[in-house]
Amino acid sequence: MPSPRILTFSSSRVANGGYLESAAPIIKAFLGDKTLTIAFIPFAGVATTYEAYTEKVRSALAELGHNIITVLPENAKSTIAKADAIMVGGGNTFKLLAEIYKAKVLDLIRDKVSEGTPYIGWSAGSNITGPTIGTTNDMPIVEPKSFNALGLFPFQLNPHYFNYKIPGHNGETRYDRLTEFLIENPGISIVCLPEGTALLFENNVLHLIGESAGILLQMDEQQAFIQTEIASGEDITWLL
Repeated sequence: MPSPRILTFSSSRVANGGYLESAAPIIKAFLGDKTLTIAFIPFAGVATTYEAYTEKVRSALAELGHNIITVLPENAKSTIAKADAIMVGGGNTFKLLAEIYKAKVLDLIRDKVSEGTPYIGWSAGSNITGPTIGTTNDMPIVEPKSFNALGLFPFQLNPHYFNYKIPGHNGETRYDRLTEFLIENPGISIVCLPEGTALLFENNVLHLIGESAGILLQMDEQQAFIQTEIASGEDITWLL
């Protein structure tokens, strides 16, 4: 039975780069040279139409030569079922998951990926690969049926990880928020992905890839927080 193949980016852009510019060569290597039909799920988009969102992705990945089809609420099951690969864009994670539940395709996506259909996501599309969306950075602008997500990985993800405290600002840092999650959800790890990084899972091996290191956040049995750097290229299959 084929093993899952998953590629999850922190973000669609890196620094001042173009849309999916840094991701495109990685996606090309991940998918190979054969022309594929890709089901693109645009449900995280808010200030755009689903077709416009898909066209933006098509334009950014035009040189790869794949056939990118828009997944709409009315055709979600059939489009995803027939696809050679699944791609999920960023935006608002709550809206993304809410629409996935409404379209009743959560199990379908999970099953296809488990059977070997390649999965590519960024930002919100990466968030949903964990057990829940409890570590998203987004505001709950809509209420999903559940916070339970695809569970392709047994750990939580936090894309766009950035832990800078602005002088004079009295709100919590990203680290503060994520450690609050650990307190309320003991035993679950969080992989934090700074922009320019991604997770690559293929051949039953999981690596962090990209321009910088990632961060692993955990809490031990004494409720002490453990922060571990994950080097670019590091094998973190042990987390699975």
